[in-house]
Amino acid sequence: MADPKGFLNTDREVARTRPVEERVKDWNEVYVPGSLLPIISKQAGRCMDCGIPFCHNGCPLGNLIPEWNDYAWRGDWQAAIERLHATNNFPEFTGRLCPAPCESACVLGISQPAVTIKNVEVTIIDKAWEAGGVTPQPPERLSGKTVAVIGSGPAGLAAAQQLTRAGHTVAVYERADRIGGLLRYGIPEFKMEKRHINRRIEQMRAEGTKFRTGVEIGRDMPATALRKRYDAVVIAAGSTTARDLPVPGRELNGIHQAMEYLPLANKVQEGDYVAPPITAEGKHVVVIGGGDTGADCVGTAHRQGAASVTQLEIMPRPNDDRDPVSQPWPTFPLLYKVSSAHEEGGDRVYSVSTTHFEGDEDGNVQALHLVEVEFKDGKFAPKPGTEKRIPAQLVTLAMGFTGIDRTNGLVEQFGLELDARGNVARDGNYATNVDGVFVAGDAGRGQSLIVWAIAEGRSAARAVDGYLTGTSSLPAPVRPTDRALTV
Repeated sequence: MADPKGFLNTDREVARTRPVEERVKDWNEVYVPGSLLPIISKQAGRCMDCGIPFCHNGCPLGNLIPEWNDYAWRGDWQAAIERLHATNNFPEFTGRLCPAPCESACVLGISQPAVTIKNVEVTIIDKAWEAGGVTPQPPERLSGKTVAVIGSGPAGLAAAQQLTRAGHTVAVYERADRIGGLLRYGIPEFKMEKRHINRRIEQMRAEGTKFRTGVEIGRDMPATALRKRYDAVVIAAGSTTARDLPVPGRELNGIHQAMEYLPLANKVQEGDYVAPPITAEGKHVVVIGGGDTGADCVGTAHRQGAASVTQLEIMPRPNDDRDPVSQPWPTFPLLYKVSSAHEEGGDRVYSVSTTHFEGDEDGNVQALHLVEVEFKDGKFAPKPGTEKRIPAQLVTLAMGFTGIDRTNGLVEQFGLELDARGNVARDGNYATNVDGVFVAGDAGRGQSLIVWAIAEGRSAARAVDGYLTGTSSLPAPVRPTDRALTV
């Protein structure tokens, strides 16, 4: 194990962030470069190497956390990255973006602050890249089988890499102009710089994976033609139908879905625009939705020079600490979260619902009307006398997603069956009702976490490999029916 007394002698310490007044002036990652290296070995030494490591259960990938904590504590970074890559194709993504259900399940977390598992993970992979330890792993021989992967988010990339390494010829189809899915255009640069995606893509190219950008299956290429061309198809198109807010005034200019707003800021960083077509500069911004996507809108608005930022959430404010009765260890608790974007300013308002938008004479939104709500009899009811008007010249809707895109023809052309929640239906082997067509990630699970997407991509790859060859030695960390360890 790591330091036998580490959890007794060392306090939890996380990566330092750059000063707010500095980081809101640029789009670089918020953390101080290199701040983890002086502390990370001791932090890894806090791992107790439990008899039953519940962090394994908290992580859908089944990451071998105690093992690579031990290697990191000893300074054996080569062994650490080998154990980390054994279960996770892209630890530089999860180490930056995952909300770390593993830390919620950490046994140390019962009585002390949990081990900084994410920080150890990202240090291991970053050191591996710096040392040249992440190299292409092309297959020894080709199977002669071909696979198309629709979507290049974390699920699609994980499936593609696993299947390529198994010897199949894999082509990834992405409707956007660059590979990465929501990693590319949904995650702001200050949360993950896109160089991390770019070098993984280059590794995958060197392994033999093919990429086709600007091709939307169902619209630019018929789904039936794709099925005829390939021996198997993996649908990893995500859950991209955004939940809308059908209240009076929704048609006003200046009200946008989050995924209409966020990608434009990323495109500026890619050099596609000098300034984004939708900007918060000088405007009163209201973000509707209290989740991670909403926080991304908040941080983006700060960097664009918003006059004010207000984030609204219909749910009550979560607790600061875990409730041992309603959210017992080792479940993933819903706690009050202060992200880096929230540290940068703005107001957060809970238990409110938007009643209508108010526009000016030119049809632009200028204010939002809300009311406080309480949950009773199975629904949110307004509290009389709590109505309020707040200025709003830019409104972003970040209220989640309701299922796979139904507008491009992919579902109908394949003849796919959907479940009651609008996701592509599948059996216990990730297979859809169409022979040779599989589904992984949010397209089949519904809106979820990046770590679940990678786990599903790896599991679906095993299912496809078995379908093509009759057997498979690829790992399958999760089943389609598995759910997060929560209440």
